[in-house]
Amino acid sequence: MGITFQIDPTWFIVFLLITFSLVTHFSHQFPDWNPAFFWVAGLGTSLLFFVSVLLHELAHSLVAVAKGIPVRSITLFIFGGVAQISREANRPGTEFLVASAGPLASGIIACFYALLWWLTRGRLPVVSALAEWLVDINLLLAVFNMIPGFPLDGGRILRSIIWAISRDFNQATRVATTIGRVTAYLIITCGVVVAVFGEGNFLNGLWIGFIGWFLLTAAQRSQQQIQLRETLSGVKANDLMTRDCPRVPVGITLSRFLDEFVFPSGRDCFLVMEQDMLRGVVTLHEVNRIPKPNWERTRLEDIMLPLERLRWVRPDQDVMKILEHMDREGISQVPVVDHGRLLGMVGRHEILHLLQSRLEVTA
Repeated sequence: MGITFQIDPTWFIVFLLITFSLVTHFSHQFPDWNPAFFWVAGLGTSLLFFVSVLLHELAHSLVAVAKGIPVRSITLFIFGGVAQISREANRPGTEFLVASAGPLASGIIACFYALLWWLTRGRLPVVSALAEWLVDINLLLAVFNMIPGFPLDGGRILRSIIWAISRDFNQATRVATTIGRVTAYLIITCGVVVAVFGEGNFLNGLWIGFIGWFLLTAAQRSQQQIQLRETLSGVKANDLMTRDCPRVPVGITLSRFLDEFVFPSGRDCFLVMEQDMLRGVVTLHEVNRIPKPNWERTRLEDIMLPLERLRWVRPDQDVMKILEHMDREGISQVPVVDHGRLLGMVGRHEILHLLQSRLEVTA
């Protein structure tokens, strides 16, 4: 379905920590086991836990895709997993379904392991012990994610409800992120208390504090996104587009392109033309991907964004939607077209310049 699975290097840290913790847990709970069983159970349980996390995020992703929202990737990292969903839901009902899918999946997984524990207890002690821990951790995962603090699933569900009542996405997000920040501060405080006053629980307290810090930064980032939306509200492609995008001939090398066109003009976006036909667009973003020693033998057509990949936008299209489109496609410029006629180009540079100007005025 076009969803890439990724593993962040920090995941290996938490995987080892959980594995060692499980080995210690099983060795205390079952001192009569063969020592090899501790490691088999620890490694197996840790891997199955992260499969559960992956299924939790995949549930979000599959519902999002079913509702027409693209999902780029699912990444496992030190705090669990995260699905990179390309854009926000356009209706509160859609957000509610996408957010609810993860905790529901964790609850179903917990029921599956509860059944496995019931079938194997007293017969297969390694399997039953593994299943018992996975029941607890998946229930904990479902309950924790239902805390009504954005960007946890519970916070997104809360936002969808407020959104449905108020009909104001930005207001709903502000309320949800405020509750998210308060929740994060409470978790950080809890972590400090556990680390300082809990006997032998310093590492547990530290881990709780780190989770709170992660939620706090995520909530603050969401607040910044709302500020971005409000700053760009009402701005159309026609207001920002560059109408005199310079033209360069096809076939020239990057060195010649920089010496004859970029440096004299100071521009960062050029139309690549073959006689009177548009072949593509090249920006400094594409040039910077090429090592300097290769500039002499690399031609513009080798790095340009070809015409067939240029997803054009209308002059009356919202800039925020255009920014989401560029982020989703991994491009920095889009042509503005009206009735088949090229009017100009809109790029990240123009959007960032507008943002900087407006934020300086409101500061």
